[in-house]
Amino acid sequence: MKAKSIRPFIGSDNFTVSKEFYKLIGFTETWSSTNMSYFDMNDFGFYLQDAHVKDWIDNSMLFLEIDDLEETLEHLKSLKLTDKYKKTKLSEIVHNDWGSEFFLHDPSGVLWHVGRFIDKSNN
Repeated sequence: MKAKSIRPFIGSDNFTVSKEFYKLIGFTETWSSTNMSYFDMNDFGFYLQDAHVKDWIDNSMLFLEIDDLEETLEHLKSLKLTDKYKKTKLSEIVHNDWGSEFFLHDPSGVLWHVGRFIDKSNN
């Protein structure tokens, strides 16, 4: 088996609001139907569904690995997401033994870990 991509499915409280949120933070909506859209960023993506299942949404987490954690956090802060979207939360950077990350809750409560791993190739 040779994998080409992995595309998780996430739900939304309000499909229209969630679509707006993901476009604002930098994803491109490359496909859409009446109840589902595909969002892409540099050939990585996910399906957003017009489906509110509280237990599913409350337990959905995704990890987005990026190169420049500080710049990304500052960019997201500049968008004033927590002012625009009621349920959205944005944390500060947390440093761990494996790397660093911050947390972003989307308008439905889906939790994104946005992080960078320690480069062990230089050790």
